[in-house]
Amino acid sequence: MVSTLVGDGLVGSFGLGVAVEVFGHDRRDMGFPRFDFGLVTERPGVVRTDIGIPITVEHGLDRLAQSDIVLVTAWELYDRAPTPQLLRALRAAHTRGALIVSQCTGAFLVAATGLLDGQRATTHWKYAGELAARHPAVRVDPRVLYVDNGQVITGAGTAAGVDTLLHVVRREWGTAAANALAREMVVPPHRDGGQAQFIDAPVPACENDLLRAVLEWASAHLAEDISVDVMARRALMSPRSFARHFKATTGTTPHAWLLHQRLAAAEELLENSDTPVEEVAQLVGFGTAAGLREQFARRRGVSPRAYRQTFRAAAAMTGGHRAA
Repeated sequence: MVSTLVGDGLVGSFGLGVAVEVFGHDRRDMGFPRFDFGLVTERPGVVRTDIGIPITVEHGLDRLAQSDIVLVTAWELYDRAPTPQLLRALRAAHTRGALIVSQCTGAFLVAATGLLDGQRATTHWKYAGELAARHPAVRVDPRVLYVDNGQVITGAGTAAGVDTLLHVVRREWGTAAANALAREMVVPPHRDGGQAQFIDAPVPACENDLLRAVLEWASAHLAEDISVDVMARRALMSPRSFARHFKATTGTTPHAWLLHQRLAAAEELLENSDTPVEEVAQLVGFGTAAGLREQFARRRGVSPRAYRQTFRAAAAMTGGHRAA
């Protein structure tokens, strides 16, 4: 039995759709069991999705007592604290052996039960700071797609919800089943949980004309050896004054800005060309494939080759490229 826990006005339309697609359809012809899938809420009746569409939920919290998998797609962050009976029902399901899977802000509800204390967990990168502040006992990792702690899995949400639930299928029913389902859904069959969400904190644009000219030049010459001294000379400033002015204007350091530009350029080449990794590294200023791999591992959680394969697989399955 698979149950998705929802609250009024909190039902993430995309997350719910993914849950329905994975567990709501009869795929016994593909070797899956026939899942008893249903929605659960504290007070059965009509609830609204996050965009206001009404849906009818027939089951109350008592269904969680029989559920093998409990999905939490999203939850209220500010206006409504979870009720004691809701927290008790989730804890009881966990104690009985149910697998608890949260998506996006659903991690806030799971964290409120105490089930994540001392554990690593994730949520959408936008809300990771808030989750860490509210639940300091939880080791929040904002960069990964999902974290599997055994009986509790937390996912980043939105499109990462597909990866998280495919991981559940792979774990519970095997790789062949997950791959078959991925083909049915026309998505890449596997992105590892440790893979980054591919979202960095945005680097602010520059509105200062003097700096803008320097940044435009640097963006067009990423393959060159660009240092603070080099940029400062082009701006007719001392390196110290340039670094201070740069930070005050953009909110970031010259080094961080340049690294962001190089990573973005590398990603574009990996996604849209067959340029060898060694050449990509040279074109964007990392020098060697080893240097590029080091930065990708640190900032993206995957190798350049794995990054390229992920985006090529998605394109191939959606018609962007035709497989040979």
